[in-house]
Amino acid sequence: MRQARRHGEDRILTVPNALTLVRLLCIPLFVWLIARPHRSGWYPAALLLGGLGVTDGVDGFVARHFNQVSTLGKVLDPVADRLLLGVAAVSIIVVGALPTWVAVVALSREALVAIGFLVVAAGGGRRMDVQWAGKAATFGLMVALPLFLAGHANDDWHRIAETLAWVGVIPALVVGWYAVVTYVPMARAALSEGRGQREEAST
Repeated sequence: MRQARRHGEDRILTVPNALTLVRLLCIPLFVWLIARPHRSGWYPAALLLGGLGVTDGVDGFVARHFNQVSTLGKVLDPVADRLLLGVAAVSIIVVGALPTWVAVVALSREALVAIGFLVVAAGGGRRMDVQWAGKAATFGLMVALPLFLAGHANDDWHRIAETLAWVGVIPALVVGWYAVVTYVPMARAALSEGRGQREEAST
C-alpha cells in the first residue's frame, strides 16, 4: 500500500500541477497588464491576480480530495506561490498602489521561510510540508493584493476595494508570521530526523 502511494506521488501530470503551471505562465501577462499606460490594465490585472489566487486554493482541494497529491506539486506549488506573490507585490509597489511597509513585512516573511526550507534541505533534513497557517497567509495576501490594485484603478468601487484590502491584509500578515514561528520546531525535528536516518544508514 505504501509503495502504491509512493508511486502515485511520483506523478507529474495531475490537475493541481496543471493549475500551478497556469499560475506560473500567467505571471508575464499580469506584468504586461499592470504596465499598460493610464492605468488601463490595472483592473484586468487585479481580476487576473484574484483568479490566480483562487486557483491556489482549488489545486490544494483537488490534490487532497481526489488523491492527486504529488511530490512535484509539494515543491512546485509553494515556489509558484512565492514567485507570483513577489512579482505581484513589487509590481503593485512600483505603480504606487501598495504601501511599501506591507510589501516589506510580507516579502521578508516569504524570504525567511524560503531560506529556512533551503537550510533544512542543505542540512539533510526531511522535506517539510507547507502548513495551514502558511497557506492561509498566502491566500489572504493573494486576495488583498488585487484589491489594493483595484482600489487605485479607475473604477466606481475603488474605495470599497481598498477598504476590503486592508481588512484582508492585516490578518494575512499576522497569520503569516505566526506560521514562521510554527516552522521553527518543525525545522528542528526535520533536521533531527534526517540526522537519525543518516546514522542508521551508516551502521
